[in-house]
Amino acid sequence: MNRRNFIEWLTLSTGAIAATAFPAIAVPETATGTRKDKDGLTADVVIAGGGLGGFAAALAALRNGLSVVLTEETDWIGGQLTQQGVPPDEHGSIETHGAPQSYRDFRTAVRQYYIRNYPLTEEARTRAHLNPGDGSVSRLCHEPRVAVAVLNEMLAPWISTGRLTLLLEHKMIAADVQGSKVNTLKAVDQRSGNTIFLTAPYFIDATELGDLLPLTGTEFVTGSESRQDTGELHAGERANPENNQAFTMCFAMDYIPGEEHVIEKPKEYDFWRNFKPTMTPPWPGKLLALQYSMPITLQPTMLEFNPDGRMFGEILNLWNYRRIINKTNFRPGAYAGDITIVNWPQNDYLPGNLVGATDKDFKLHVNKAKQLSLSLLYWLQTEAPRPDGGNGWPGIRLRKDVMGTADGMAKYPYIRESRRIKSVFRILEEHVGRDNRTQLLGKTGGNTAAFFHDSVGVGSYGLDLHPSFGGNNYIHLSCLPFQIPLGALLPVRMDNLLPACKNIGTTHITNGCYRLHPVEWSIGEAVGLLVVWSLKKKTIPRAVREDKNMLEEFQHFIGTQGLETAWPKK
Repeated sequence: MNRRNFIEWLTLSTGAIAATAFPAIAVPETATGTRKDKDGLTADVVIAGGGLGGFAAALAALRNGLSVVLTEETDWIGGQLTQQGVPPDEHGSIETHGAPQSYRDFRTAVRQYYIRNYPLTEEARTRAHLNPGDGSVSRLCHEPRVAVAVLNEMLAPWISTGRLTLLLEHKMIAADVQGSKVNTLKAVDQRSGNTIFLTAPYFIDATELGDLLPLTGTEFVTGSESRQDTGELHAGERANPENNQAFTMCFAMDYIPGEEHVIEKPKEYDFWRNFKPTMTPPWPGKLLALQYSMPITLQPTMLEFNPDGRMFGEILNLWNYRRIINKTNFRPGAYAGDITIVNWPQNDYLPGNLVGATDKDFKLHVNKAKQLSLSLLYWLQTEAPRPDGGNGWPGIRLRKDVMGTADGMAKYPYIRESRRIKSVFRILEEHVGRDNRTQLLGKTGGNTAAFFHDSVGVGSYGLDLHPSFGGNNYIHLSCLPFQIPLGALLPVRMDNLLPACKNIGTTHITNGCYRLHPVEWSIGEAVGLLVVWSLKKKTIPRAVREDKNMLEEFQHFIGTQGLETAWPKK
């Protein structure tokens, strides 16, 4: 079996997961497995960060014959979907289009995992679009561990053949850079303290906070830009580099009626019980309460909470919002109760900023955010108002096993905003926001997002910004189905470092729609394929965009790999 046939065999032989076979591009014969020497590892591409962007970049590179070193700071790959505990936030067309084929294959594999391994009811088993939790936020609310299992299975053949080296619990700590080129990265094993050098012709920053950007001297921005800078309709009058969105320490819980599962009172409970966020426009009272600012109108809005899952008309029952197990989808007795993920307005952490934080401050604010989440849990167990007029639900149980941690909190904070590269092209609100486009182009122009000639993907979600460290309340704006421009994935100066997470060339405003699960996957896959193409053509990524013919060839290539570059015309 020759090398190319072997690659195609791998693509076809990964069972239910690799439902789609993509043609493998011809790559240099030097692209073998990762190579180890006394100083470290060498590969065709080194990817820092095993979230959805990093995973998709690795998968794209591997199926096209490249060798990959993929590092991950935690012991779970999958980023926001797994280690951060956030079920997928997706658009309404996700079952048929609007994301890479590989992402939809992943979703199919998650459903098949439940069908193969779980005691589903016959009705649930035969449902075309099984949603294990029936959570209102997503068409596929499922357990983090299931996503980890599916993602690991997708990588298993590449690890076995030596093309992929996966370094879990490794963090990048230094870089060797000459001019516009990164030569080597240095990573530390957080378990042993040992360090390793990683060398490659290309490096991808898929970390949650854009960690490689300061390490490599890559130009970047943080926080919110000024209206004078961007011209965006909803930008502030002044720039604020510290004004990043709140992060959240998610957790899982179930409810066992008649049992007592109240946790020990958190040490910071009294503080959080009385905490009132200071922001503009004002938050409607205490954070730990069944009310919040409606993101679209910013008006005080009541919420409900009842773990029996009942509906309250148009009022949201928070229990159902990110529910990942609906016990009625499973045979009677399989589950004592539903399981839900808590990623609510009530545990968004505002007093500290993780972007650019020192290790000491990072740990400080993560620990305080855990105290907030534990305080919310304790409040639900002991003080939350019940529909019958009582207070508290003592049968709520913290499900530590769901997150795979001793304290029950997610392995990593849910990050909404990162350092962002200074890019060849910057995505502005006027490109994707309905209001801004209507203001500039009139009513007709406000019906479609800007067309990007260099599109390498698509996405759709609202411009959804949570309250921020700088004191802003929600900013939630109508957003049009959009494209992902290649220019936003290219740093202005660096030749062999590319972003693949929330660190692309957006603004504070447009980050709000480019940060979600399928978009991050699409960005990562496009970047992985860009590395493949650049190596094949013996050029640098910026040159692909600058050469009209080469750009068109590259867009055709990624189309054969299952990426969509435009939305269907209505």
